[in-house]
Amino acid sequence: MRALLVTSVGVTCAAALTLPLAAPALSAPAAHSASARPPSLSPESPGSGPPSARTEAAPPPTGTTRAPALAGSTQSLPLEPLAAPSDRSVGPATPGQGLDRRTARPFSLVGVVWDDAEAELHGTVQVRTRATGGTSWTDWQDVETHNAEHAADLGSAERASGAVRGATAPLWVGDSDGVEVRVRPEAADPQHRSAAAPLPEGLRLELVDPGEDPAPEPAPDAPADRTVTQAMFAGNPVPPTTTGVVPEVLTAESAAASAVNADLAPLGAAVIPALTKAETAEEAAIVAAGAKPYIGPRPRIVTRKGWGADEKLRERDFAYTKSVKAAFVHHSATGNNYTCKQAPSVLRSIYRYHVKSSGWRDFGYNFAVDKCGNIYEGRAGGVSKAVLGAHTLGFNTNTMGIAVLGTYSSTNPPAAAVTAVSKLTAWKLGLFGANPKGKVTLVSGGSGKYKKGKKVKMKVISGHRNAFATECPGERLYKKLGKARTSSAKLQGR
Repeated sequence: MRALLVTSVGVTCAAALTLPLAAPALSAPAAHSASARPPSLSPESPGSGPPSARTEAAPPPTGTTRAPALAGSTQSLPLEPLAAPSDRSVGPATPGQGLDRRTARPFSLVGVVWDDAEAELHGTVQVRTRATGGTSWTDWQDVETHNAEHAADLGSAERASGAVRGATAPLWVGDSDGVEVRVRPEAADPQHRSAAAPLPEGLRLELVDPGEDPAPEPAPDAPADRTVTQAMFAGNPVPPTTTGVVPEVLTAESAAASAVNADLAPLGAAVIPALTKAETAEEAAIVAAGAKPYIGPRPRIVTRKGWGADEKLRERDFAYTKSVKAAFVHHSATGNNYTCKQAPSVLRSIYRYHVKSSGWRDFGYNFAVDKCGNIYEGRAGGVSKAVLGAHTLGFNTNTMGIAVLGTYSSTNPPAAAVTAVSKLTAWKLGLFGANPKGKVTLVSGGSGKYKKGKKVKMKVISGHRNAFATECPGERLYKKLGKARTSSAKLQGR
């Protein structure tokens, strides 16, 4: 139903859903702040962060049963001056900041943040880590420093919240409990008589633990009763079940994040199922008054519930734009050392880094795609709706952002990932009448490459570098976008 699909609709949900054999469990609510720590840490614990960033556990509503916590955590460590490189092979000493080798609570993703979101880090960031329970250390790994172009637009409510920080791209390192980091500014240029650029103020190392994976969905032939029961969330008891299975209690935030997709899948679903082209076209044609829609078959999409998003981290309300005229393709720059089974953990880590470390309202991208071609719901608000993201500075309005998990500057993206981008854009752009092989005029909100208010003609499927002076989505992935456009248009029947 096209008229309904493209309408920006907010959802208010005051119901708690009870589902036997529940999927993601509840996590403790946390204040919207730059960093957080679990309640088990004392204020004196290393990396615990300031008292204002503490996460306090709230008791469940009266009469409800709380599921085991799946919440992750963030350790935020202030960097210290470095007198000299810890590895003499890197050459002469350069002023910088960092941390010597140290043991930490387990984490899987790292990044560096600083106080001023407008400040840029001109220099290098390198880390090395030690696998949990191991003794050997990895080689130094580079962290992508230019991440300002992945952000909410200047002047937007999200950007003006006062919580946003400057940040590097996050780097996935796998299950680790040891870390060392060094941040060095660009060297002075004696030929041009320029001094080394100072490092931003307030540099901190963020160590993110994604928490546990959500419980798997029951098999289709499982005997459990999957009937959804609703009860008012304002402290009322959950109705008893007849199955003897302890019900899951979803928060209002979790219920709302699911409800915006209720026209595509049952409430509480971990997956939005794929449709055939005929089924997808039939749905679209109902609203289009019999007109032939150019729309690709709806692909299978793992919901936020499916990858275990903690809905208490994000801002409660959803933000929308009027349409989806274009898609910007990104790479997450988190590295390629993950398995597809780990993709949900990668997503939860990026989500926590975007919200708790970088100060964004939610996960930045509208969708994510892993190396096996699985498609994931990103920012909350409804996969078929025009949700305002924070993916392409200056061009978030009336567009969507798709992040392919990995780094594709010198590594070819898997064919499955490129195919998934084609499938996703064929469906989502089709809902809004956009031709994947066409061009569209967008108005810049101010990106550094284009001044605010400038009208820019873009390809409907563009790379991030088309909107900002960046290497994203990586040279190798960028070269595949032509194929993605052709395949997407073909799936639409063009």
